[in-house]
Amino acid sequence: MGPDRTPHMPVSPAATPTDGTGRDLTSLLKNAAFLAKCLSDENRLRILLCVCRSKKSVSRIVEELNLSQPLVSHHLKELRRSLLVTVERKGPFVYYESADPRIEAVVRDLSFMAEDLLAGHNTF
Repeated sequence: MGPDRTPHMPVSPAATPTDGTGRDLTSLLKNAAFLAKCLSDENRLRILLCVCRSKKSVSRIVEELNLSQPLVSHHLKELRRSLLVTVERKGPFVYYESADPRIEAVVRDLSFMAEDLLAGHNTF
């Protein structure tokens, strides 16, 4: 390596940053980034809010949000993969609901924060 580059040094377990409660901050941030990626689509956020209060079928979500069935199915697949929704099968029907009651508050808080931060800005 050249003089301006530092060789990669392994981080000892004692040097692992924590969140103040002893939990591994690196792991926590990795998990948060995983969820944030899933929350980065407006339609996914709309679907999450739609299923926060009750179980709904794909056709019901399609009707309520005026989105196409393939689009809703695609986003539900991503939300399932990210563990943000749960699935219940009843005969030929499949119902989705929020996996955690805190999701609604997180989505609403993000919306309010975005509104506050972007107030007065008309371009990015």
